[in-house]
Amino acid sequence: MPELKRVNLPVGWAHPAFDRLQLEDYDWLTDGATAARRAGYALVQARLGYPLENQDYLSGFVLLAENADLYWRRIDRGLDEARERGVPRRYVWALPQVARDGYTQLPRPEDNEENPMTPFDDVAYPLALGRDASVSPEFSTSVALTASGHERRNALWSDARLRFDVGPGIRSEEELGTLIAFFRARHGPARGFRLRDPFDFSSRAMTGTPTAFDQIIATGDGLASEFALIKTYDEQVRRITRPVAGSILVSVDGVPTSDWTLGQNGMILLDTAPLVGAIVRAGFLFDVPVRFAEDRIDVSGLNFAAGEAPSIPLVELREETFA
Repeated sequence: MPELKRVNLPVGWAHPAFDRLQLEDYDWLTDGATAARRAGYALVQARLGYPLENQDYLSGFVLLAENADLYWRRIDRGLDEARERGVPRRYVWALPQVARDGYTQLPRPEDNEENPMTPFDDVAYPLALGRDASVSPEFSTSVALTASGHERRNALWSDARLRFDVGPGIRSEEELGTLIAFFRARHGPARGFRLRDPFDFSSRAMTGTPTAFDQIIATGDGLASEFALIKTYDEQVRRITRPVAGSILVSVDGVPTSDWTLGQNGMILLDTAPLVGAIVRAGFLFDVPVRFAEDRIDVSGLNFAAGEAPSIPLVELREETFA
Protein backbone atom coordinates (compact mmCIF):
# COMPACT_ATOMS: atom_id res chain seq x y z
CA MET A 1 0.00 0.00 0.00
CA PRO A 2 1.41 3.44 -0.94
CA GLU A 3 0.40 4.92 2.42
CA LEU A 4 2.44 2.33 4.32
CA LYS A 5 5.52 3.16 2.27
CA ARG A 6 5.03 6.85 2.96
CA VAL A 7 4.60 6.25 6.70
CA ASN A 8 7.55 3.86 7.10
CA LEU A 9 9.94 5.48 4.61
CA PRO A 10 9.03 9.16 4.34
CA VAL A 11 11.11 10.99 1.77
CA GLY A 12 11.86 13.57 4.44
CA TRP A 13 14.19 10.97 5.98
CA ALA A 14 16.29 10.76 2.83
CA HIS A 15 20.01 11.46 2.95
CA PRO A 16 21.36 13.74 4.37
CA ALA A 17 18.51 14.25 6.85
CA PHE A 18 20.21 12.00 9.44
CA ASP A 19 23.77 10.95 10.18
CA ARG A 20 23.15 7.23 9.78
CA LEU A 21 20.59 4.75 8.47
CA GLN A 22 20.00 1.56 10.47
CA LEU A 23 18.44 -1.38 8.63
CA GLU A 24 16.93 -4.16 10.73
CA ASP A 25 16.88 -7.60 9.08
CA TYR A 26 14.81 -9.98 11.20
CA ASP A 27 11.85 -12.13 10.15
CA TRP A 28 12.57 -12.26 6.43
CA LEU A 29 16.15 -13.23 7.19
CA THR A 30 15.34 -16.08 9.56
CA ASP A 31 12.45 -17.27 7.35
CA GLY A 32 14.75 -17.49 4.32
CA ALA A 33 12.89 -14.88 2.25
CA THR A 34 15.98 -13.85 0.30
CA ALA A 35 14.21 -12.31 -2.69
CA ALA A 36 12.02 -10.15 -0.45
CA ARG A 37 15.05 -9.02 1.56
CA ARG A 38 17.02 -7.97 -1.49
CA ALA A 39 14.03 -6.18 -2.95
CA GLY A 40 13.72 -4.37 0.37
CA TYR A 41 17.37 -3.30 0.29
CA ALA A 42 16.91 -1.91 -3.21
CA LEU A 43 13.73 -0.05 -2.25
CA VAL A 44 15.29 1.57 0.81
CA GLN A 45 18.41 2.54 -1.13
CA ALA A 46 16.39 4.05 -3.97
CA ARG A 47 14.05 5.94 -1.64
CA LEU A 48 16.45 7.17 1.06
CA GLY A 49 19.82 7.09 -0.70
CA TYR A 50 22.19 6.76 2.26
CA PRO A 51 25.77 5.84 1.27
CA LEU A 52 26.85 2.42 2.51
CA GLU A 53 29.46 3.97 4.78
CA ASN A 54 26.60 5.74 6.59
CA GLN A 55 24.56 2.58 7.13
CA ASP A 56 24.31 0.10 10.01
CA TYR A 57 23.02 -3.46 9.68
CA LEU A 58 21.18 -5.24 12.51
CA SER A 59 20.79 -8.99 12.06
CA GLY A 60 18.61 -11.28 14.14
CA PHE A 61 16.99 -12.68 16.13
CA VAL A 62 16.29 -16.19 17.49
CA LEU A 63 13.22 -16.16 19.72
CA LEU A 64 13.00 -19.92 20.37
CA ALA A 65 15.97 -22.10 21.25
CA GLU A 66 14.70 -24.96 19.06
CA ASN A 67 15.27 -22.75 15.98
CA ALA A 68 18.83 -21.86 16.98
CA ASP A 69 20.77 -24.07 14.56
CA LEU A 70 18.97 -22.94 11.40
CA TYR A 71 18.36 -19.32 12.35
CA TRP A 72 21.88 -18.55 13.58
CA ARG A 73 23.34 -19.92 10.34
CA ARG A 74 21.06 -17.58 8.40
CA ILE A 75 21.92 -14.66 10.66
CA ASP A 76 25.62 -15.41 10.23
CA ARG A 77 25.16 -15.43 6.50
CA GLY A 78 23.22 -12.15 6.62
CA LEU A 79 26.16 -10.53 8.40
CA ASP A 80 28.51 -11.79 5.69
CA GLU A 81 26.22 -10.45 2.96
CA ALA A 82 26.15 -7.03 4.65
CA ARG A 83 29.93 -7.01 4.77
CA GLU A 84 30.11 -7.94 1.09
CA ARG A 85 27.72 -5.07 0.27
CA GLY A 86 30.12 -2.71 2.04
CA VAL A 87 28.15 -1.95 5.22
CA PRO A 88 30.83 -1.08 7.82
CA ARG A 89 28.85 -1.50 11.05
CA ARG A 90 27.10 -4.82 11.59
CA TYR A 91 25.32 -5.90 14.77
CA VAL A 92 23.67 -9.07 16.07
CA TRP A 93 20.32 -8.75 17.85
CA ALA A 94 19.86 -9.46 20.69
CA LEU A 95 22.20 -10.11 23.62
CA PRO A 96 19.91 -12.48 25.62
CA GLN A 97 19.57 -14.85 22.64
CA VAL A 98 23.28 -14.60 21.80
CA ALA A 99 24.19 -15.52 25.38
CA ARG A 100 21.57 -18.29 25.56
CA ASP A 101 22.75 -20.05 22.38
CA GLY A 102 26.45 -19.15 22.57
CA TYR A 103 26.55 -17.58 19.11
CA THR A 104 29.94 -16.35 17.92
CA GLN A 105 30.84 -15.30 14.40
CA LEU A 106 34.20 -16.84 13.60
CA PRO A 107 36.68 -15.01 11.36
CA ARG A 108 36.78 -16.10 7.74
CA PRO A 109 40.04 -17.47 6.25
CA GLU A 110 40.25 -14.48 3.92
CA ASP A 111 40.33 -12.17 6.96
CA ASN A 112 43.77 -13.45 7.94
CA GLU A 113 46.01 -10.59 6.82
CA GLU A 114 49.24 -12.41 7.69
CA ASN A 115 48.44 -15.48 5.60
CA PRO A 116 45.39 -14.88 3.37
CA MET A 117 45.32 -18.42 1.98
CA THR A 118 42.50 -19.09 -0.46
CA PRO A 119 40.97 -22.42 0.59
CA PHE A 120 39.53 -23.10 -2.87
CA ASP A 121 40.68 -22.10 -6.34
CA ASP A 122 37.74 -22.14 -8.73
CA VAL A 123 39.75 -23.75 -11.50
CA ALA A 124 39.43 -27.12 -13.17
CA TYR A 125 41.91 -29.96 -13.03
CA PRO A 126 43.92 -29.32 -16.20
CA LEU A 127 44.04 -32.83 -17.66
CA ALA A 128 41.30 -34.94 -19.17
CA LEU A 129 40.46 -38.03 -17.14
CA GLY A 130 40.37 -41.22 -19.12
CA ARG A 131 38.65 -44.46 -18.26
CA ASP A 132 41.81 -45.53 -16.47
CA ALA A 133 41.19 -43.05 -13.64
CA SER A 134 39.61 -44.61 -10.57
CA VAL A 135 36.64 -43.26 -8.59
CA SER A 136 35.74 -44.59 -5.14
CA PRO A 137 32.63 -43.43 -3.26
CA GLU A 138 33.00 -44.11 0.45
CA PHE A 139 30.80 -43.90 3.53
CA SER A 140 31.74 -43.99 7.19
CA THR A 141 29.86 -46.69 9.09
CA SER A 142 30.28 -47.84 12.66
CA VAL A 143 29.68 -51.60 12.96
CA ALA A 144 29.37 -53.22 16.39
CA LEU A 145 29.27 -57.00 16.70
CA THR A 146 27.14 -58.27 19.58
CA ALA A 147 27.86 -61.39 21.64
CA SER A 148 25.19 -63.26 19.70
CA GLY A 149 26.86 -62.46 16.39
CA HIS A 150 24.32 -59.86 15.29
CA GLU A 151 25.49 -56.50 13.98
CA ARG A 152 24.49 -53.00 14.92
CA ARG A 153 25.36 -50.51 12.20
CA ASN A 154 25.37 -46.73 12.44
CA ALA A 155 25.84 -44.56 9.35
CA LEU A 156 28.06 -41.63 10.36
CA TRP A 157 27.80 -39.74 7.05
CA SER A 158 24.61 -38.79 5.22
CA ASP A 159 26.41 -38.62 1.87
CA ALA A 160 29.27 -40.46 0.24
CA ARG A 161 32.69 -38.89 -0.03
CA LEU A 162 34.55 -39.50 -3.26
CA ARG A 163 38.17 -40.46 -3.70
CA PHE A 164 39.96 -40.38 -7.04
CA ASP A 165 43.26 -41.57 -8.41
CA VAL A 166 44.05 -39.49 -11.48
CA GLY A 167 47.56 -40.90 -11.96
CA PRO A 168 46.55 -43.55 -14.52
CA GLY A 169 45.19 -40.78 -16.77
CA ILE A 170 48.65 -39.24 -17.30
CA ARG A 171 49.85 -40.24 -20.76
CA SER A 172 53.01 -38.25 -21.46
CA GLU A 173 55.87 -36.37 -19.85
CA GLU A 174 54.23 -33.13 -20.98
CA GLU A 175 51.06 -34.00 -19.05
CA LEU A 176 53.19 -35.00 -16.07
CA GLY A 177 54.80 -31.57 -16.14
CA THR A 178 51.36 -29.94 -16.28
CA LEU A 179 50.29 -31.96 -13.24
CA ILE A 180 53.37 -31.03 -11.21
CA ALA A 181 52.90 -27.33 -12.00
CA PHE A 182 49.23 -27.56 -11.00
CA PHE A 183 50.18 -29.37 -7.78
CA ARG A 184 52.68 -26.65 -6.86
CA ALA A 185 50.18 -23.88 -7.63
CA ARG A 186 47.67 -25.47 -5.23
CA HIS A 187 50.33 -25.78 -2.50
CA GLY A 188 49.67 -29.50 -2.43
CA PRO A 189 46.53 -30.26 -0.38
CA ALA A 190 46.16 -26.67 0.87
CA ARG A 191 43.86 -25.41 -1.87
CA GLY A 192 40.95 -27.17 -3.49
CA PHE A 193 39.90 -27.20 -7.13
CA ARG A 194 37.27 -28.59 -9.51
CA LEU A 195 37.34 -32.09 -10.95
CA ARG A 196 34.92 -33.57 -13.47
CA ASP A 197 33.92 -37.09 -12.41
CA PRO A 198 34.00 -38.98 -15.73
CA PHE A 199 31.25 -41.34 -14.57
CA ASP A 200 28.78 -38.92 -12.90
CA PHE A 201 28.63 -35.24 -13.89
CA SER A 202 25.03 -34.53 -14.88
CA SER A 203 21.64 -34.08 -13.23
CA ARG A 204 20.13 -36.32 -15.90
CA ALA A 205 21.08 -39.91 -15.17
CA MET A 206 24.88 -39.86 -14.86
CA THR A 207 26.17 -38.23 -18.04
CA GLY A 208 23.06 -37.10 -19.95
CA THR A 209 22.23 -33.67 -21.35
CA PRO A 210 20.50 -31.60 -18.63
CA THR A 211 16.92 -30.37 -18.90
CA ALA A 212 14.99 -27.97 -16.67
CA PHE A 213 12.98 -30.87 -15.23
CA ASP A 214 15.68 -33.29 -14.03
CA GLN A 215 15.84 -32.85 -10.25
CA ILE A 216 13.25 -31.60 -7.76
CA ILE A 217 15.14 -29.13 -5.58
CA ALA A 218 12.28 -27.57 -3.58
CA THR A 219 8.57 -27.11 -3.02
CA GLY A 220 7.40 -23.52 -2.72
CA ASP A 221 6.06 -22.13 0.55
CA GLY A 222 5.27 -18.64 -0.73
CA LEU A 223 8.22 -17.13 1.13
CA ALA A 224 11.53 -18.91 0.44
CA SER A 225 13.22 -18.05 -2.84
CA GLU A 226 16.72 -19.50 -2.44
CA PHE A 227 17.25 -23.21 -2.99
CA ALA A 228 20.21 -25.54 -3.06
CA LEU A 229 21.02 -27.63 -6.10
CA ILE A 230 20.78 -31.31 -5.25
CA LYS A 231 20.94 -34.65 -7.00
CA THR A 232 18.94 -37.57 -5.67
CA TYR A 233 20.07 -41.19 -5.85
CA ASP A 234 16.96 -43.12 -4.82
CA GLU A 235 16.55 -41.87 -1.22
CA GLN A 236 20.05 -40.46 -0.83
CA VAL A 237 20.41 -36.71 -1.47
CA ARG A 238 23.66 -35.14 -2.64
CA ARG A 239 24.36 -31.41 -2.40
CA ILE A 240 25.87 -29.94 -5.55
CA THR A 241 28.16 -27.05 -4.64
CA ARG A 242 30.14 -26.67 -7.88
CA PRO A 243 27.69 -26.59 -10.80
CA VAL A 244 28.83 -25.52 -14.25
CA ALA A 245 27.31 -22.04 -14.46
CA GLY A 246 26.33 -22.02 -18.13
CA SER A 247 24.65 -25.42 -17.94
CA ILE A 248 21.94 -24.67 -15.34
CA LEU A 249 18.26 -24.78 -16.32
CA VAL A 250 15.39 -24.07 -13.90
CA SER A 251 11.63 -24.60 -13.99
CA VAL A 252 8.81 -23.74 -11.59
CA ASP A 253 5.69 -25.92 -11.74
CA GLY A 254 6.73 -27.28 -15.11
CA VAL A 255 7.42 -23.89 -16.72
CA PRO A 256 11.06 -23.06 -17.57
CA THR A 257 12.23 -19.74 -16.14
CA SER A 258 15.27 -17.52 -16.49
CA ASP A 259 14.31 -15.27 -13.57
CA TRP A 260 17.01 -16.49 -11.22
CA THR A 261 20.65 -16.00 -10.33
CA LEU A 262 23.34 -18.42 -9.21
CA GLY A 263 24.73 -17.82 -5.74
CA GLN A 264 27.66 -19.33 -3.91
CA ASN A 265 28.01 -23.07 -3.48
CA GLY A 266 25.23 -24.04 -5.85
CA MET A 267 22.42 -21.86 -4.47
CA ILE A 268 19.66 -20.80 -6.88
CA LEU A 269 18.00 -17.48 -6.04
CA LEU A 270 14.67 -16.97 -7.78
CA ASP A 271 13.58 -13.38 -8.38
CA THR A 272 10.17 -14.18 -6.90
CA ALA A 273 9.30 -16.72 -4.23
CA PRO A 274 7.36 -19.68 -5.73
CA LEU A 275 3.74 -20.07 -4.68
CA VAL A 276 2.79 -22.57 -2.01
CA GLY A 277 3.07 -26.08 -3.42
CA ALA A 278 4.91 -25.06 -6.60
CA ILE A 279 7.58 -27.61 -7.57
CA VAL A 280 11.01 -26.18 -8.37
CA ARG A 281 13.20 -28.33 -10.60
CA ALA A 282 16.65 -27.87 -12.09
CA GLY A 283 19.07 -29.47 -14.50
CA PHE A 284 22.83 -28.92 -14.57
CA LEU A 285 26.30 -30.24 -15.14
CA PHE A 286 28.61 -30.24 -12.15
CA ASP A 287 32.14 -30.74 -10.92
CA VAL A 288 33.40 -32.21 -7.66
CA PRO A 289 35.36 -29.99 -5.24
CA VAL A 290 38.55 -31.88 -4.43
CA ARG A 291 42.07 -31.45 -3.12
CA PHE A 292 45.27 -33.42 -3.40
CA ALA A 293 45.24 -36.08 -0.69
CA GLU A 294 48.97 -35.94 0.07
CA ASP A 295 51.69 -33.34 0.53
CA ARG A 296 53.91 -34.87 -2.12
CA ILE A 297 53.85 -36.57 -5.51
CA ASP A 298 56.19 -39.50 -6.04
CA VAL A 299 57.25 -39.89 -9.66
CA SER A 300 59.91 -42.26 -10.93
CA GLY A 301 61.23 -41.46 -14.37
CA LEU A 302 62.25 -45.07 -14.91
CA ASN A 303 58.86 -46.45 -13.94
CA PHE A 304 57.00 -43.82 -15.97
CA ALA A 305 59.10 -44.62 -19.04
CA ALA A 306 58.23 -48.28 -18.53
CA GLY A 307 54.52 -47.45 -18.65
CA GLU A 308 53.83 -47.53 -14.91
CA ALA A 309 51.51 -44.68 -13.95
CA PRO A 310 52.13 -42.78 -10.70
CA SER A 311 49.45 -42.71 -8.02
CA ILE A 312 47.90 -39.24 -7.63
CA PRO A 313 45.13 -39.52 -5.01
CA LEU A 314 42.49 -36.81 -4.64
CA VAL A 315 39.78 -36.52 -2.01
CA GLU A 316 36.43 -34.74 -2.18
CA LEU A 317 35.91 -31.62 -0.06
CA ARG A 318 32.92 -31.07 2.18
CA GLU A 319 31.99 -27.47 1.47
CA GLU A 320 30.00 -25.17 3.72
CA THR A 321 26.35 -25.09 2.73
CA PHE A 322 23.42 -22.96 3.82
CA ALA A 323 19.78 -23.72 4.37
